[in-house]
Amino acid sequence: MQHLEPILAALTGPDALIFGAGAAGILMAMIAIPLILRRRIDPMERLRVDQEQASAAEERLNRYGAGNQILAKYAKMLEPEDKDEMSKSRMMMIRAGYPHKDAVRTLHAAQLVLGMGLLSLGVLYVLVLAGEQPMHMTVLYALGPGVVGYYGPKYWLGKRIAKRQEEIQAAFPDALDLLLVCVEAGQSLDQSILRVATEMEPTFPALAGEFLLVAQEMKAGKDKPDVLRAMAERCDIQDISSFVTVLIQSASFGTSISDALRVYAGEMRDKRVMRAEEKANVLPTKLTVGTMMFCVPPLLIILIGPSIHGIATQLGGGAGF
Repeated sequence: MQHLEPILAALTGPDALIFGAGAAGILMAMIAIPLILRRRIDPMERLRVDQEQASAAEERLNRYGAGNQILAKYAKMLEPEDKDEMSKSRMMMIRAGYPHKDAVRTLHAAQLVLGMGLLSLGVLYVLVLAGEQPMHMTVLYALGPGVVGYYGPKYWLGKRIAKRQEEIQAAFPDALDLLLVCVEAGQSLDQSILRVATEMEPTFPALAGEFLLVAQEMKAGKDKPDVLRAMAERCDIQDISSFVTVLIQSASFGTSISDALRVYAGEMRDKRVMRAEEKANVLPTKLTVGTMMFCVPPLLIILIGPSIHGIATQLGGGAGF
Protein backbone atom coordinates (compact mmCIF):
# COMPACT_ATOMS: atom_id res chain seq x y z
CA MET A 1 0.00 0.00 0.00
CA GLN A 2 2.91 2.36 0.76
CA HIS A 3 4.32 1.73 -2.71
CA LEU A 4 0.96 2.28 -4.43
CA GLU A 5 0.14 5.53 -2.65
CA PRO A 6 2.75 7.71 -4.48
CA ILE A 7 1.63 6.27 -7.83
CA LEU A 8 -2.03 6.98 -7.12
CA ALA A 9 -1.17 10.45 -5.86
CA ALA A 10 0.71 11.18 -9.06
CA LEU A 11 -2.27 10.07 -11.17
CA THR A 12 -5.20 11.51 -9.26
CA GLY A 13 -3.81 14.21 -6.97
CA PRO A 14 -4.24 14.56 -3.21
CA ASP A 15 -7.53 12.59 -3.22
CA ALA A 16 -5.78 9.39 -4.29
CA LEU A 17 -6.96 7.34 -1.32
CA ILE A 18 -10.59 8.35 -1.86
CA PHE A 19 -10.49 7.41 -5.54
CA GLY A 20 -8.69 4.16 -4.75
CA ALA A 21 -11.27 3.23 -2.12
CA GLY A 22 -14.10 4.04 -4.52
CA ALA A 23 -12.60 1.91 -7.29
CA ALA A 24 -12.03 -0.96 -4.87
CA GLY A 25 -15.64 -0.70 -3.66
CA ILE A 26 -16.99 -0.82 -7.21
CA LEU A 27 -14.78 -3.82 -7.99
CA MET A 28 -15.95 -5.66 -4.88
CA ALA A 29 -19.60 -4.88 -5.73
CA MET A 30 -19.18 -6.26 -9.25
CA ILE A 31 -17.70 -9.46 -7.79
CA ALA A 32 -20.28 -9.79 -5.01
CA ILE A 33 -23.45 -9.24 -7.08
CA PRO A 34 -23.30 -12.62 -8.93
CA LEU A 35 -22.55 -14.40 -5.64
CA ILE A 36 -25.53 -12.79 -3.90
CA LEU A 37 -27.88 -13.66 -6.74
CA ARG A 38 -27.05 -17.36 -6.38
CA ARG A 39 -29.70 -18.33 -3.84
CA ARG A 40 -30.07 -21.80 -2.37
CA ILE A 41 -33.39 -23.41 -3.15
CA ASP A 42 -35.14 -26.56 -2.03
CA PRO A 43 -34.02 -29.74 -3.90
CA MET A 44 -37.56 -30.52 -5.08
CA GLU A 45 -38.01 -26.93 -6.18
CA ARG A 46 -34.67 -27.13 -7.97
CA LEU A 47 -35.81 -30.28 -9.81
CA ARG A 48 -39.05 -28.63 -10.89
CA VAL A 49 -37.27 -25.48 -12.01
CA ASP A 50 -34.68 -27.51 -13.94
CA GLN A 51 -37.42 -29.40 -15.77
CA GLU A 52 -39.26 -26.19 -16.66
CA GLN A 53 -36.04 -24.55 -17.82
CA ALA A 54 -35.13 -27.57 -19.94
CA SER A 55 -38.50 -27.60 -21.68
CA ALA A 56 -38.41 -23.83 -22.14
CA ALA A 57 -34.85 -23.95 -23.46
CA GLU A 58 -35.80 -26.65 -25.96
CA GLU A 59 -38.74 -24.57 -27.14
CA ARG A 60 -36.56 -21.46 -27.51
CA LEU A 61 -33.91 -23.45 -29.34
CA ASN A 62 -36.44 -24.78 -31.81
CA ARG A 63 -38.05 -21.39 -32.32
CA TYR A 64 -35.22 -18.86 -32.19
CA GLY A 65 -32.00 -20.83 -32.56
CA ALA A 66 -29.00 -21.35 -30.31
CA GLY A 67 -27.98 -17.68 -30.08
CA ASN A 68 -30.45 -16.89 -27.29
CA GLN A 69 -29.01 -19.54 -24.97
CA ILE A 70 -26.60 -16.92 -23.65
CA LEU A 71 -29.54 -14.87 -22.37
CA ALA A 72 -31.27 -18.02 -21.09
CA LYS A 73 -28.35 -18.73 -18.75
CA TYR A 74 -28.90 -15.45 -16.94
CA ALA A 75 -32.70 -15.49 -17.01
CA LYS A 76 -33.05 -14.89 -13.26
CA MET A 77 -30.82 -11.82 -13.45
CA LEU A 78 -32.42 -10.40 -16.60
CA GLU A 79 -36.11 -10.97 -15.85
CA PRO A 80 -38.22 -9.35 -13.10
CA GLU A 81 -39.35 -11.76 -10.42
CA ASP A 82 -42.69 -10.00 -10.00
CA LYS A 83 -45.24 -11.36 -12.48
CA ASP A 84 -47.01 -8.00 -12.83
CA GLU A 85 -43.76 -6.21 -13.59
CA MET A 86 -42.78 -8.95 -16.04
CA SER A 87 -46.15 -8.68 -17.80
CA LYS A 88 -45.84 -4.89 -17.94
CA SER A 89 -42.32 -5.08 -19.40
CA ARG A 90 -43.38 -7.65 -21.97
CA MET A 91 -46.36 -5.52 -23.03
CA MET A 92 -44.04 -2.53 -23.47
CA MET A 93 -41.78 -4.57 -25.75
CA ILE A 94 -44.78 -5.78 -27.76
CA ARG A 95 -46.03 -2.21 -28.17
CA ALA A 96 -42.57 -1.23 -29.37
CA GLY A 97 -42.70 -3.93 -32.06
CA TYR A 98 -40.62 -6.67 -30.36
CA PRO A 99 -43.01 -9.57 -29.66
CA HIS A 100 -40.47 -12.38 -29.23
CA LYS A 101 -40.10 -13.95 -25.80
CA ASP A 102 -36.51 -12.87 -25.22
CA ALA A 103 -37.26 -9.17 -25.75
CA VAL A 104 -37.47 -8.41 -22.01
CA ARG A 105 -34.17 -10.16 -21.35
CA THR A 106 -32.54 -8.27 -24.19
CA LEU A 107 -33.75 -4.96 -22.76
CA HIS A 108 -32.46 -5.71 -19.26
CA ALA A 109 -29.19 -7.05 -20.66
CA ALA A 110 -28.72 -3.81 -22.60
CA GLN A 111 -29.44 -1.79 -19.44
CA LEU A 112 -26.95 -3.84 -17.42
CA VAL A 113 -24.18 -3.78 -20.02
CA LEU A 114 -24.53 -0.07 -20.84
CA GLY A 115 -24.91 0.91 -17.19
CA MET A 116 -21.86 -1.00 -15.96
CA GLY A 117 -19.80 -0.15 -19.03
CA LEU A 118 -20.42 3.60 -18.91
CA LEU A 119 -20.01 3.57 -15.12
CA SER A 120 -16.58 1.98 -15.56
CA LEU A 121 -15.67 4.58 -18.19
CA GLY A 122 -16.83 7.38 -15.89
CA VAL A 123 -14.74 6.06 -12.98
CA LEU A 124 -11.74 5.63 -15.29
CA TYR A 125 -12.12 9.20 -16.52
CA VAL A 126 -12.27 10.52 -12.95
CA LEU A 127 -9.25 8.50 -11.85
CA VAL A 128 -6.99 9.17 -14.85
CA LEU A 129 -8.03 12.21 -16.88
CA ALA A 130 -10.21 14.50 -14.80
CA GLY A 131 -7.55 15.84 -12.45
CA GLU A 132 -8.56 17.84 -9.39
CA GLN A 133 -12.30 18.54 -9.37
CA PRO A 134 -14.86 19.50 -6.69
CA MET A 135 -16.49 16.56 -4.98
CA HIS A 136 -19.91 17.08 -6.59
CA MET A 137 -18.35 17.24 -10.06
CA THR A 138 -16.34 14.10 -9.34
CA VAL A 139 -19.48 12.21 -8.34
CA LEU A 140 -21.30 13.56 -11.41
CA TYR A 141 -18.54 12.51 -13.79
CA ALA A 142 -18.29 9.06 -12.21
CA LEU A 143 -21.98 8.16 -11.77
CA GLY A 144 -23.59 10.24 -14.54
CA PRO A 145 -22.57 7.99 -17.47
CA GLY A 146 -23.77 4.91 -15.60
CA VAL A 147 -27.18 6.46 -14.94
CA VAL A 148 -27.47 7.50 -18.61
CA GLY A 149 -26.47 4.02 -19.76
CA TYR A 150 -28.99 2.33 -17.47
CA TYR A 151 -32.01 4.51 -18.27
CA GLY A 152 -31.09 5.16 -21.92
CA PRO A 153 -32.65 1.93 -23.31
CA LYS A 154 -35.96 2.62 -21.55
CA TYR A 155 -36.01 6.18 -22.87
CA TRP A 156 -35.35 4.89 -26.39
CA LEU A 157 -38.07 2.27 -25.89
CA GLY A 158 -40.60 4.97 -24.97
CA LYS A 159 -39.70 6.93 -28.10
CA ARG A 160 -40.03 3.76 -30.17
CA ILE A 161 -43.51 3.06 -28.74
CA ALA A 162 -44.68 6.63 -29.43
CA LYS A 163 -43.37 6.52 -33.01
CA ARG A 164 -45.05 3.18 -33.69
CA GLN A 165 -48.35 4.39 -32.27
CA GLU A 166 -48.21 7.47 -34.49
CA GLU A 167 -47.58 5.26 -37.51
CA ILE A 168 -50.52 3.00 -36.65
CA GLN A 169 -52.82 5.97 -35.99
CA ALA A 170 -51.89 7.60 -39.29
CA ALA A 171 -52.59 4.40 -41.25
CA PHE A 172 -55.78 3.42 -39.45
CA PRO A 173 -58.32 5.52 -41.49
CA ASP A 174 -57.02 4.08 -44.77
CA ALA A 175 -57.17 0.58 -43.29
CA LEU A 176 -60.79 1.13 -42.27
CA ASP A 177 -61.72 2.26 -45.80
CA LEU A 178 -60.06 -0.81 -47.29
CA LEU A 179 -61.70 -3.06 -44.70
CA LEU A 180 -65.11 -1.55 -45.53
CA VAL A 181 -64.57 -2.19 -49.25
CA CYS A 182 -63.67 -5.83 -48.59
CA VAL A 183 -66.68 -6.42 -46.30
CA GLU A 184 -69.10 -4.80 -48.75
CA ALA A 185 -67.62 -6.91 -51.55
CA GLY A 186 -68.87 -10.02 -49.75
CA GLN A 187 -65.81 -11.22 -47.87
CA SER A 188 -66.02 -12.31 -44.26
CA LEU A 189 -64.39 -10.31 -41.48
CA ASP A 190 -61.49 -12.78 -41.20
CA GLN A 191 -60.78 -12.65 -44.93
CA SER A 192 -61.13 -8.86 -44.98
CA ILE A 193 -58.63 -8.40 -42.15
CA LEU A 194 -56.16 -10.73 -43.87
CA ARG A 195 -56.57 -8.86 -47.18
CA VAL A 196 -56.02 -5.49 -45.44
CA ALA A 197 -52.86 -6.84 -43.79
CA THR A 198 -51.53 -8.08 -47.13
CA GLU A 199 -52.28 -4.87 -49.02
CA MET A 200 -50.91 -2.47 -46.37
CA GLU A 201 -47.74 -4.34 -45.45
CA PRO A 202 -45.42 -2.47 -47.88
CA THR A 203 -46.50 1.00 -46.73
CA PHE A 204 -47.58 0.52 -43.10
CA PRO A 205 -45.89 -2.61 -41.71
CA ALA A 206 -46.79 -1.92 -38.05
CA LEU A 207 -50.57 -1.88 -38.58
CA ALA A 208 -50.31 -4.68 -41.15
CA GLY A 209 -48.52 -6.83 -38.57
CA GLU A 210 -51.28 -6.27 -36.04
CA PHE A 211 -53.99 -7.19 -38.54
CA LEU A 212 -52.03 -10.23 -39.68
CA LEU A 213 -51.69 -11.44 -36.08
CA VAL A 214 -55.44 -10.97 -35.57
CA ALA A 215 -56.19 -12.97 -38.73
CA GLN A 216 -53.86 -15.80 -37.69
CA GLU A 217 -55.34 -16.01 -34.19
CA MET A 218 -58.88 -16.09 -35.61
CA LYS A 219 -57.80 -18.79 -38.05
CA ALA A 220 -56.36 -20.77 -35.12
CA GLY A 221 -59.80 -20.83 -33.51
CA LYS A 222 -59.55 -18.21 -30.78
CA ASP A 223 -62.61 -16.28 -29.75
CA LYS A 224 -63.00 -13.15 -31.90
CA PRO A 225 -63.80 -10.72 -29.05
CA ASP A 226 -60.73 -11.89 -27.12
CA VAL A 227 -58.52 -11.54 -30.20
CA LEU A 228 -59.80 -8.02 -30.90
CA ARG A 229 -59.38 -6.95 -27.26
CA ALA A 230 -55.81 -8.26 -27.31
CA MET A 231 -55.14 -6.15 -30.41
CA ALA A 232 -56.51 -3.05 -28.65
CA GLU A 233 -54.29 -3.72 -25.64
CA ARG A 234 -51.21 -4.21 -27.80
CA CYS A 235 -51.73 -1.00 -29.76
CA ASP A 236 -52.90 1.13 -26.79
CA ILE A 237 -54.60 3.66 -29.12
CA GLN A 238 -58.03 5.12 -28.41
CA ASP A 239 -59.18 4.87 -32.04
CA ILE A 240 -58.43 1.15 -32.23
CA SER A 241 -60.04 0.53 -28.83
CA SER A 242 -63.22 2.22 -30.10
CA PHE A 243 -63.02 0.21 -33.34
CA VAL A 244 -62.80 -3.03 -31.35
CA THR A 245 -65.79 -1.99 -29.24
CA VAL A 246 -67.80 -1.26 -32.39
CA LEU A 247 -67.04 -4.68 -33.89
CA ILE A 248 -67.81 -6.55 -30.66
CA GLN A 249 -71.10 -4.72 -30.14
CA SER A 250 -72.07 -5.21 -33.76
CA ALA A 251 -71.47 -8.97 -33.47
CA SER A 252 -73.28 -9.12 -30.12
CA PHE A 253 -76.42 -7.31 -31.24
CA GLY A 254 -76.50 -8.85 -34.72
CA THR A 255 -76.30 -5.56 -36.64
CA SER A 256 -74.59 -5.13 -40.00
CA ILE A 257 -70.80 -4.90 -39.73
CA SER A 258 -70.59 -2.95 -42.98
CA ASP A 259 -72.94 -0.24 -41.68
CA ALA A 260 -70.94 0.08 -38.46
CA LEU A 261 -67.67 0.24 -40.41
CA ARG A 262 -69.06 2.86 -42.78
CA VAL A 263 -70.05 5.18 -39.93
CA TYR A 264 -66.82 4.64 -38.02
CA ALA A 265 -64.65 5.07 -41.13
CA GLY A 266 -66.32 8.44 -41.76
CA GLU A 267 -65.57 9.49 -38.18
CA MET A 268 -61.92 8.46 -38.56
CA ARG A 269 -61.56 10.53 -41.73
CA ASP A 270 -63.03 13.53 -39.91
CA LYS A 271 -60.64 13.01 -36.99
CA ARG A 272 -57.69 12.86 -39.37
CA VAL A 273 -58.71 16.20 -40.87
CA MET A 274 -59.08 17.65 -37.37
CA ARG A 275 -55.59 16.47 -36.41
CA ALA A 276 -54.16 18.10 -39.55
CA GLU A 277 -55.96 21.35 -38.75
CA GLU A 278 -54.68 21.24 -35.19
CA LYS A 279 -51.09 20.89 -36.39
CA ALA A 280 -51.63 23.76 -38.86
CA ASN A 281 -52.97 26.00 -36.08
CA VAL A 282 -49.90 25.33 -33.93
CA LEU A 283 -47.53 26.19 -36.80
CA PRO A 284 -47.76 30.04 -36.49
CA THR A 285 -46.73 29.85 -32.84
CA LYS A 286 -43.69 27.75 -33.68
CA LEU A 287 -42.76 30.11 -36.52
CA THR A 288 -43.07 33.09 -34.15
CA VAL A 289 -40.52 31.56 -31.78
CA GLY A 290 -38.11 30.89 -34.65
CA THR A 291 -38.59 34.40 -35.98
CA MET A 292 -37.89 35.96 -32.59
CA MET A 293 -34.75 33.89 -32.14
CA PHE A 294 -33.15 34.21 -35.58
CA CYS A 295 -34.57 37.37 -37.20
CA VAL A 296 -35.00 39.95 -34.45
CA PRO A 297 -31.39 39.95 -33.10
CA PRO A 298 -29.78 40.64 -36.52
CA LEU A 299 -32.40 43.34 -37.20
CA LEU A 300 -31.64 45.04 -33.90
CA ILE A 301 -27.92 44.91 -34.65
CA ILE A 302 -28.49 46.55 -38.04
CA LEU A 303 -30.79 49.28 -36.70
CA ILE A 304 -29.21 50.10 -33.34
CA GLY A 305 -25.60 49.08 -34.00
CA PRO A 306 -24.48 52.35 -35.71
CA SER A 307 -26.06 54.49 -32.99
CA ILE A 308 -24.35 52.49 -30.24
CA HIS A 309 -21.05 52.76 -32.10
CA GLY A 310 -21.44 56.55 -32.43
CA ILE A 311 -22.33 56.96 -28.73
CA ALA A 312 -19.38 54.83 -27.69
CA THR A 313 -17.06 56.81 -29.94
CA GLN A 314 -18.22 60.15 -28.49
CA LEU A 315 -17.94 58.97 -24.91
CA GLY A 316 -14.52 57.49 -25.57
CA GLY A 317 -13.13 60.78 -26.85
CA GLY A 318 -13.21 59.77 -30.50
CA ALA A 319 -10.93 56.76 -29.98
CA GLY A 320 -13.61 54.25 -31.01
CA PHE A 321 -13.61 50.63 -29.93
